[in-house]
Amino acid sequence: MAGRIVRCPQCGGDAVFAPENKWRPFCSERCKQIDLGCWANEDYRIAGQVSDDEAGAPGLEFPDAPQR
Repeated sequence: MAGRIVRCPQCGGDAVFAPENKWRPFCSERCKQIDLGCWANEDYRIAGQVSDDEAGAPGLEFPDAPQR
């Protein structure tokens, strides 16, 4: 495999960043699945503003949003 060696975002190990590495930027399928699980569990969050549509939608809870 030819390509640049990068740090795996999950375990910190070496990962080849090339088309031949089907898990890139991760070093393995395991690290990719762990990362996906963290997103699914909402362990990772992207900061942002709540839109007016989202704030009024039933079933959505935003703890920082003002109560109506």
